[in-house]
Amino acid sequence: MKKPSREQVIAVCNRFALLLHAVACFAGYFLIEAISRHSLREAAVFLDERTKVFLFNTFLIWVTTLVVFLVRRRVFLRILIASFWMMLGVINGMLLANRVTPFTGPDLKLLKEGLGIFNKYLSPALAVLAIAAVLILIAFIVFMMFRAPKYQGKMHYKWYIPGIICAILAFAGTTRFCIEQRILSTYFGNIASAYEDYGYPYCLAVTIFDTGVDKPNGYSEELIDGIMAEVNEASYPEGDLPNIVAIQLESFFDPTKVRFLEFSEDPIPNFRQLMKEYSSGYYTVPSVGAGTANTEFETLTGMSMRYFGPGEYPYKGILLNNTCESIANVLSGIGYSTHAIHNNEANFYSRRIVYSQIGFNSFTSAEYMDTQDDINPLGWMRDENLIKYIESALDSSDNQDLVFTVSVQGHGAYPEEPMYEDPQILVSGAESDEANCKWEYYVNEIYEMDQFVYDLIQMLEAREEPTVLLLYGDHLPTMGLTELDLMNYNLFQTEYVIWDNIGLERKVKNICAYQIMAEILDRLDIHEGTLFRFHQDMPEDEEYQLNLQTLQYDMLYGKQYVYEQTNPFSATLLRLGVKAVRLNRIEMVGQNMYYIYGENFTQSSKLRIEGEVVENTEFIDSGTLFVKEADISSGDWIDVAQQSNSSTAKVLSHSNTLIYRVPGVEAMMQNAVSTAEQFLSE
Repeated sequence: MKKPSREQVIAVCNRFALLLHAVACFAGYFLIEAISRHSLREAAVFLDERTKVFLFNTFLIWVTTLVVFLVRRRVFLRILIASFWMMLGVINGMLLANRVTPFTGPDLKLLKEGLGIFNKYLSPALAVLAIAAVLILIAFIVFMMFRAPKYQGKMHYKWYIPGIICAILAFAGTTRFCIEQRILSTYFGNIASAYEDYGYPYCLAVTIFDTGVDKPNGYSEELIDGIMAEVNEASYPEGDLPNIVAIQLESFFDPTKVRFLEFSEDPIPNFRQLMKEYSSGYYTVPSVGAGTANTEFETLTGMSMRYFGPGEYPYKGILLNNTCESIANVLSGIGYSTHAIHNNEANFYSRRIVYSQIGFNSFTSAEYMDTQDDINPLGWMRDENLIKYIESALDSSDNQDLVFTVSVQGHGAYPEEPMYEDPQILVSGAESDEANCKWEYYVNEIYEMDQFVYDLIQMLEAREEPTVLLLYGDHLPTMGLTELDLMNYNLFQTEYVIWDNIGLERKVKNICAYQIMAEILDRLDIHEGTLFRFHQDMPEDEEYQLNLQTLQYDMLYGKQYVYEQTNPFSATLLRLGVKAVRLNRIEMVGQNMYYIYGENFTQSSKLRIEGEVVENTEFIDSGTLFVKEADISSGDWIDVAQQSNSSTAKVLSHSNTLIYRVPGVEAMMQNAVSTAEQFLSE
């Protein structure tokens, strides 16, 4: 048989181009899912069990490739588009190998933060291989740009363009049909599960394009005025008001609610006792297994995540460039000092930017804690360390304080092998030894978090200041739980407690995260803040949810009629750490070796010489640093910088500045810079 010529093969390929396109998209998408799921078998299971979803995603990729028919460099453009999709698949697979949350629209937009991905998720060797692979791919694309064959046939634009338009319209109609038939969903309570259920291309597209709050029908100034006419006027009582302390406990809930688990003892005895004695109930949160920042957003602002796009994070979107009403700026308006605390890096979920946008006065992140070495087996700082920073925040002002704290100890991913030789609590009942190990690790971590709760209350009681303390879990842990596994049949419920020392009446009440601050303020007779007053007065109204969506749109995306079209909130000059990092003197102890003396140093403190960070700065204690191989000349200006713990290693803030004069003699303070510059300025 005569072998077909190159021209004959090309002719056949051109004749069946659309079909071959579909086959290639099918195969390419299968590979993308296999990379994302880290398994060819899992991709095959997805194809078998969710065939309609698989074909829909293939259709999506196929539509994005139709543009190749409008150019003669079809082979090159196909390679370019295929490389783009495959790169997205590889990035998602790489991220899912190291975190729970898949690659989403906000990740794609935050290209600056994405540059730190190699340092954070890859070893140096793998980073080199990844860079080499990217360079090879770029070289191949450049080569094909010049050498790939061109289409030689006639360009039938009068058929191509209408055909592509029809394909796009057909895809739009198919999308609507699949959503109406619930083959696809537009609400992602658990972003990781959504990607598994609805496929990577669809979910990525949704998180890119479906963002923000939809404009309500009939949106107008009259509509906003009508809603607010039903809300009581702002007011608060005269006299002293209590401190308000809120603790968001990472992945914390009552594990005895899991039907199949057995425990050697109660994992949360203190929290359980508090629930019996103080106001408590189920806490409805917007996500499962991940989404810490969204529970935080609802709690602080009174806004509901159900009206934002699927998988959206306001902390990574609207709040990066816009201010927003929150419990922080509302209480600041009546005399409170407001503080945020988190025993993880300041840049996580962009908190060092967002906390300024929503009105906090100070933010103490891990970089401003000298307890960074007290970590659990997975490397997360223990929550017990938060107590002294909460107390420092309460001590930092003479007036009432709001202290909002986000814990991190309960964070996953949970190990499938034993991490403790002699665990406090033994766990059994899960489907496998690996699952029992994961549960045992998790339960022993929240047992320690429960001890932190007890010690925190002991500290607050000893202060003898009027205080209200809110404790709640941000979401269930990532354990693959289903509704049937839980006694309350709800994956979106954790628990909360409101402890106080001012005699508040105990109430047992289930509540949503976006309603909790309104509830606390109402019990203190504080009626301030647009949404907090709305929640206090309107929860029984039949149009409660519709009006909530309308107000959220107006406040964040609309004309802000509720504020008379003028945003009353400005970003605060956020102080990083409530205690200033201070440089007092420097002492030479050898050739290019120095001791640095000052105040409030941490493991993130680094000497800077003429703006250059000395990376080998060693932390001795909160008053002492040691550097070697530091080249300091007379007249150089020096300070101590707090360097971010994130992969980007940015300087967050710095101390006062000194000018180095003579080796072996104390430095002289620069007159022009006499105070610590520990604000969000770099």
